[in-house]
Amino acid sequence: MMGYRIFLAGASGAIGRRLTPLLRSAGHYVYGSTRSKANVDTLRSLGADPIVVDVFDASALSRVVASARPDIVIHQLTDLPKDLNPLEMGAAIVRTARIRSEGTRNLVTAAIAAGARRLVAQSIAWAYAPGIEPHAETDALDAGAEGESGINLQGVIALEHLTLKSPPLEGVVLRYGQLYGPGTVSDRPSNSAPVHVDAAAYAALLAIDHGDPGIYNIAQSDRYVATEKARAQLSWTPDFRLPA
Repeated sequence: MMGYRIFLAGASGAIGRRLTPLLRSAGHYVYGSTRSKANVDTLRSLGADPIVVDVFDASALSRVVASARPDIVIHQLTDLPKDLNPLEMGAAIVRTARIRSEGTRNLVTAAIAAGARRLVAQSIAWAYAPGIEPHAETDALDAGAEGESGINLQGVIALEHLTLKSPPLEGVVLRYGQLYGPGTVSDRPSNSAPVHVDAAAYAALLAIDHGDPGIYNIAQSDRYVATEKARAQLSWTPDFRLPA
């Protein structure tokens, strides 16, 4: 198959660092964005063409995405502390919610202007409203959540709406479970909808040209979320691991 030109926003994050080599080995050309010049050498070593840009600088973002001429845009942007330090999480949740709303809007605008065909975006699988479990993708999100959860949820809802309702972009939302593995805070799965970072990256690789536009739960089978849709439509498996 012909490789795609891919703009990977958030290439230096936990998933981005596992995803870039996967995309390259599948024959795709990767433009990897980061906010920090300090990440440029790492991105280059992983096989990406590094781009330093802030997603909140809409005009700069539009310029770099236009010059990349991507077929596919992948959105893996968050702004969480590496160790998920509880003292820093309040501010980080606010920053990440802004990325998911304002940042996603800027990325969607840039992607459409550049002629991209599909947008694959990172969401979360633990945002469902209380109800019958395991939750399918059609279940409602917890829109009435309050406090930090409410801030988090409003960002997620904005991201998903922008991703799914911005024609002519085909929007794919990956609702990731709680990450574990290399580059994350834990080597062990959590009790609630865990997913290994390599399996999370693998889902994004598959989503660039598998499956209909829409929402997919990406987590290990457990009582909380149903993952049959991702297995059937994306041919995804939670057992995928990069070679050591």
